[in-house]
Amino acid sequence: MTSLQDQFGQIDIYLFDQLLRGRIVPGVRVLDAGCGSGRNLVYLLREGYDVSAIDPDPGAVALVRQVAAALAPPLPATQFRVEAVESCSFPPASFDVVLSSAVLHFARDDAQFDAMVSAMWRVLKPGGLLFCRLASSIGLQGAHPLGHNRFLLPDGSERYLVSAERLLAKTHELGGALLDPLKTTVVQDQRSMTTWVLGK
Repeated sequence: MTSLQDQFGQIDIYLFDQLLRGRIVPGVRVLDAGCGSGRNLVYLLREGYDVSAIDPDPGAVALVRQVAAALAPPLPATQFRVEAVESCSFPPASFDVVLSSAVLHFARDDAQFDAMVSAMWRVLKPGGLLFCRLASSIGLQGAHPLGHNRFLLPDGSERYLVSAERLLAKTHELGGALLDPLKTTVVQDQRSMTTWVLGK
């Protein structure tokens, strides 16, 4: 019997929620923008989704290629690319779903954040879903500003933080629609993580 761990890997619980609600269904094309080790792709690959991934770390992309080879029918190597999110080279409107889990808060400043979001929005099809999980300032106290919307957090990490107002303004600027209200988890005054889910 397959364990939940084997079936779903280390999937983000808020991404799992999108699956449960039928927003990411078999047959859609999915891009993991900033895939890291591919923790959010295990279930999708196992179930035969058409998955692509990008990450600036060659080691991360190599690992995701290995995971894909073990779990899915052969996929073209070109679906797994070593590139920064803001430099995404896939054609416009290539994907039904774009995932960005714990990536956007590594932006250097507003310009890079905007470039990353714009690149993901460009490759998303009309009617598609953009799922982002990122650090924010919502409900967080004790973060020390470093400039350019980067902060030293109480947990000792340095992150680019967005406010609710910034996310709502960006939603409006993109012409997107919030599919869920902003949902934020504050981890005992250490950090704050917000889920931002848009329809195009």
